[in-house]
Formats: sequence, C-alpha cells, structure tokens
Amino acid sequence: MPPLDPAPPVRTRRWIAGDGIEIVGDVGGDPAAPAVVLMHGGGQTRYSWAGAVGALIAAGYHVVNFDAAGHGESGWAADGIYNLERRIEHLHTVTAGLGGPIALVGASLGGATAMRALASGDRPAALALVDIVPKPDRGGVQRIRDFMQSAPDGFGSLDDVADAVASYNPHRPRPTTNSGLMRNLRQREDGRWHWHWDPSILTADVDESLAEFEETIAGLATAQEVPILLVRGLESDVVNDRGIADLRAVLPALEIYDVAGAGHMVAGDRNDAFNQGIIEFLHRRMPAR
Repeated sequence: MPPLDPAPPVRTRRWIAGDGIEIVGDVGGDPAAPAVVLMHGGGQTRYSWAGAVGALIAAGYHVVNFDAAGHGESGWAADGIYNLERRIEHLHTVTAGLGGPIALVGASLGGATAMRALASGDRPAALALVDIVPKPDRGGVQRIRDFMQSAPDGFGSLDDVADAVASYNPHRPRPTTNSGLMRNLRQREDGRWHWHWDPSILTADVDESLAEFEETIAGLATAQEVPILLVRGLESDVVNDRGIADLRAVLPALEIYDVAGAGHMVAGDRNDAFNQGIIEFLHRRMPAR
C-alpha cells in the first residue's frame, strides 16, 4: 500500500486586531498565489477545515485559515461582544497583508460574517457559503444552539464528548479514536473537558442572531459582480429550499452545489465531495496561478 501524502507545510500566524484581540491561524501555499480565506462556523475551530487546507494548497492557492475570536487559540472579547461587525474587523485584519485576489469560504457563522462583509461593501474575487443563507431555518439554528449549551459543566470523559457528537450527528460515522476531539476541547483543573470557545458567544438569543443574518440580504443585492457559490448539505436542517429561493431572489446568478450524505457540517461529513466542489468553483472564478 503506497504511503499517504504528507500534510502540506503550514505555519502559525498571529494578528492583533484593532480592538486588541489576538487572532491565531495557519497559512500555507505560495504567498504570491490567489488567497483562499477559510472561516469556520460557530463553536468550531480552524481544524474543521483540516481536510480542505491540503487540497486547496495542492490546487495552487495560498490558504489562510484562522480561529474566529472566542474560538480555538484566538483571544476572547473582554466585553463579551461578538457581533458580525466585530468579526468583519477581524477579517480585515487577517486579509490586510494579502496583495492578490482573495476568495472567502465561510461555513455557518463564518459565512454570515462573509455575507455581512459583502453587504458592507467588501468585494472579494469569489465567495463560497457553506450551508448558510441570510434566512436559515430557525429550527435548525436552535438545534445547534441547544447542542452548544447542552453541557455547561463540561464532560467527564472524551467518550462522553463522542457520545454527544454522535447524538447530534447520527448520520456521520463515529471516529475510531477520540484524538481529533481534543483540538476542540480543553481540560480544566477539575479534570472535566469543555468546548474551547467563549460561552459569551451565545449571549444573543436565536431570534436576535437570525435578525443580524437577515440584515445582510439587501446589501448582497449590490454585490452582483461577485461570483457566489452556496454549498448545501442535502441532509441539512439549516438551509432549506425557501432560504435558497430568498437568496436567489437578490442574487440571480447564485450557484448551488449540493452534497449528498452531508448535513450542516458539510466539510466534515463529506470532505471529498466538498473539496471537489469548492476547487472546481475557484478554478473557474479565481484561477490559481
């Protein structure tokens, strides 16, 4: 059996945003190539893109993959405020040194941030939204929120964490080991495991968050020149046909890429299909040099 391809070389970078929060991420690939900026979902970390980073670098892109504030290794907001405007400022901090064309790839909260950035006047070379629209299904969003709030006192073991994830994602095969979970967890002094994000990100209730998402839709109508791809997991309970129709009403040229066998966490559920769709879109809309 031939050896597996080694992971592409990446290096850790740190940026200090204007509000003083440190943003931590990885960069890889040719810095002179067009850049793809990866923005994970709420409650995740940059490691949710682990399977996509190598494929994008191999496809010829410069990849920037960062932890959103309040997640992973990035800093937490002292005032507990994590609105989309603040997240756009952090995105601008990360992209400030990129000289060539930039594509944004945003999942869930990352996609909402990207949409808000377009609505505010940003014009990337391309945008890929991963299972998020300005009007997502409220029930699906509430289910995510319920999962994130389900263990305020943490977990007694990694097996307990794995059980909770399996219950939330019953269609995804359970990993043979729990080692991957440790990238999203921290063990406190009492020995219990906690998700590695700031609980303050859940301060806003679901309807308040949905209203913030929906505010982006009018502004998106002014960004017709930006090629936009919506990647939808066909088993998602967050993006439905009505949400797609609402988005297409303001973006008639919207492209749709459906991924069978995937729920809301498309890249984690079907990474092979996800990579194929994203890279094909980018090669058409922002070719790698």
